[in-house]
This record gives sequence, C-alpha cells and structure tokens, in this order.
Amino acid sequence: MNPRRQFLSRGIGLAALGLGAGPALADSATSGLFHQALERDPRLSVYADTAGELAGDAVVHGRLPADLNGVFYRNGPGRFELGGERYHHWFDGDGFAQSWRIGGGRVAHRGRFVLTKKFDDESSAGRFLYPAFGTYIDRRAVKNNDTVNVANTNLLPFNGRLYALWEGGSAIELDPLTLATRGVKTWRADLKSMPFSAHPKIDPDGGLWNFGCVQGGDRLIIYRLNAAGEVTRTAMVPVPQLNMVHDFAVSGRHLIFLVPPYAMARDADLSLAESLRWEGGARPLRAVVVDKDTLALRQVFELPARSVFHLGNAFEDGACTRLDAVLHEGDILPDPGLPMRGQMRDYREGRSSTVQITLDYASGQAREARLFGVSEFPRVAPQVVSARHRKLAVLGADGADKALTLNTVNLIDTDGGKADSYAFGAGWQVEEHVLVPRRGARSETDAYLVGVAQDVRRGQTVMTVFDAHNIKAGPRALARLAYRAPVCFHGNFLAS
Repeated sequence: MNPRRQFLSRGIGLAALGLGAGPALADSATSGLFHQALERDPRLSVYADTAGELAGDAVVHGRLPADLNGVFYRNGPGRFELGGERYHHWFDGDGFAQSWRIGGGRVAHRGRFVLTKKFDDESSAGRFLYPAFGTYIDRRAVKNNDTVNVANTNLLPFNGRLYALWEGGSAIELDPLTLATRGVKTWRADLKSMPFSAHPKIDPDGGLWNFGCVQGGDRLIIYRLNAAGEVTRTAMVPVPQLNMVHDFAVSGRHLIFLVPPYAMARDADLSLAESLRWEGGARPLRAVVVDKDTLALRQVFELPARSVFHLGNAFEDGACTRLDAVLHEGDILPDPGLPMRGQMRDYREGRSSTVQITLDYASGQAREARLFGVSEFPRVAPQVVSARHRKLAVLGADGADKALTLNTVNLIDTDGGKADSYAFGAGWQVEEHVLVPRRGARSETDAYLVGVAQDVRRGQTVMTVFDAHNIKAGPRALARLAYRAPVCFHGNFLAS
C-alpha cells in the first residue's frame, strides 16, 4: 500500500481535523472584543488584520556588515478577519510571506499573501468558508488537506526554490524573487496532499529530513529528500496517541519527536484546537526516537508532562542522545488564541523554560538540565544541525510590559548555561532570530544573529542584526520599515 493510502486507511485526514456538519463559529463578537481592546492597548496592533501587499526600502540605522548579503525569508499569519468575522486563534490566519533582501548596505522588504486555494475561495466569497486550527467553520465542503492549507508557518529556500510550509498539507511553492505563488508542490505522486511539516531539517550533505502527521491518526510519515529535492526514502512509523507534534530534532543517528499528552475528542462541532484535550495529570511527555538507518521506532522515553512547540538541535553523546527543547507548563494551546479577542499572552517566569534533555538508551531514562527561563523559538547555527553544538539562540521576556511580550534576544552557552543577552525593553515584541554564519566561519559565534522586532509605539517593523559574539552590545544595525508588517512564526536566511 502506498504511503498516502496507508495514511488515509488509518482514518487520518479530514475526519481527524474534526470536519463535519455544524454551525460556523467565526464571529463578529470576537472582532468587536479585539478592536475595543486595541484602542486601549497598542501592543495588540501586531495581531491586527493585514490587507494587500507590502513593499518598501528600510531605513538603516547603524551599519550593516559588508559581508551580510542575501535574503531573509519569513512567514506567518496575516489575514484574521473577513466579512466582519475574526478568527479565534493566531494560528488560523492565512500565510503572509515576507522577504528582507540585503546587499550593498541596503535592505528592501516585500510581503505578499500566499494564494492558496483557501485564500482564493474565501477572497472571492468575501467570507470564511473552511475550518481552521482554532476556529470551526463549515460553509463549504473540504476535498482534502490542501483545501484548508493556510501555508502560514515557515518559508524554506531549498534547491533553488522557495516553499511556504504549514502543518497539515503540502508545501506551496513561491517565486523566490517576487513571492508570487506558483502552486502546490507534490514531491511524489503517491504523496499528493500529504502533511509535510513546517520544520524540516537540512543535513550537512544538503539533503532534507521532514515528517508529517495528522492529529488522531497515530502514525508519523517520515520523508528523506536529497539535495536535488527528490524523495529518496519514506516510512510510516506507528506512534500511539499521536495528537500533537509540531517540530522534531535530527541527530547523527536519530530523529527525535516530543509528544505531549493530548487526547482527541471526536466532536464534529469543534475546531482541531478545541478537540485536543490536555491529559497531563494522567500521561507523560514522551520522547519518541526513530532510527535514521532503518526508519523504525527505536525507543520511547517518558518525562514529566509538559507541552512543547519547538526543539533546538540534537546530537549523539556516547550511548546517549542530547537535545534542546522549550517546554511549557500545562496546556499551552489556548494561549495563542488570547490576542484574537484582545488579551495579551502571559510570559511570566515559571511558565516555560529551555532545557537540554539527555536520552540514555541503556537505562531507558531521560534527564533534563535547565538552560534558560521563559523562552521560545530556539535556533542553532545551520552548520551544526545534527552535530555537537554549544550555542542556542532563544527569545525571552525580561519582565517589562508585565512580562506579556517576548522582548529579549539571547545566545545560550549550552555547556555552562550562561546567556549573552539583549533586552529591547517596553514597547517591543521580538520575533524569531537566526544565526547566519560568516563565510568561512570557524565557530558558531563567527556569525550574525538576524531577526525581526515590532516597534509597537511607532507601528513599525524592524530587521535586527547582532554580532553573535557580543549580543549584549545590542544591534549593530536596525533596518526600519515605515510600516508594520505581520508578525511571523519562522524563516530562514539564504546567503548570496
């Protein structure tokens, strides 16, 4: 049986997304709550709706490094409102791809919506038609996973092409220069419309590992692509109670997935987010390890129940594997829905932490070492993915704005736990930052840390550039737009 048929035969697909008969639950009341709150709290402006395209040259403050040339691609949700209704969850918004083109001391920005089938159909209708992650809508029949694909989570340059990625459907190819949508990417005919995760990992040989899953299906599909973009290996790995996996880590010999304790409520009138029920009091967080050579399940470890979105890197350490992760206390899924109705998220100390986990295959035990406090969006230098690393970039919150925004940039020494940090302070919301190695780099800090931050007070979006060996000195350059661009989830730097 081919992978697609095998996946569907397990009951995965539209039924697992909670699609069925029921009322539309996107509503004007949510929109009203948000706009009333926005009048009182300008920090919410980063979650406001976006319409149309954006393009402009940034004003550079400071000096851009002469050897920093390329394109910083970013992606995130941009459309939250249509026909007087507003989505209930941040993850629901239609993808808005962005590029920051850097060269000759200048920075040019461009942003465009990814023209998925969903985006086109709903734009024509002037209203939301299809179910989203956190908002149940049932106005038009859903054919397959790509009918509801919002392409809003990551932007991946790979093999000379550019792909907008989402959790539950195909990659969507974009033009690398204009960001115009080229269409759905089918890696192989038998993999049409299969989930292709938003967090692929590029190996040192230029190849790519990725996975796919649909909540409630109890199986992972594993993908291995070579540097030419050809699928060379796939496998289906059974994982019981597989209801929420967003990211994974790749080491020299293994693929590691952290599976938090969610159960699936089969209710046709619930969105996917509403159907995921937290069972942290009854079940652990599991580390599921897949052998790279055989693509078979090797071992499962248990840790105290926490939720998780993002992992950093993994590497082999003798008879153990070590990996980084940001773990959250309790059920984190409702939190990104708060800004949709005008409430800020809570980043107080104790709600999350960055840890390094050691998986000991001989004892079957997992150990944790805390690296950093409240945090998110861990990234390592691209040249150390799957190998031993000693630096991990994360965002944090320093307590300003009552700890309701991520506003610090940090580079953690994973051996000693010391962090080199910079705080933007009140009035800023910081997005994911990535390490960009200098040509011929000999260390992980022979690099620039490049990211984006939202200056809420001015309503402007700013690209930031730090020297990775001295984060605390602050940005050596800020490229400021005259306008606000949507907040992004993830992206990657393509050097030229």
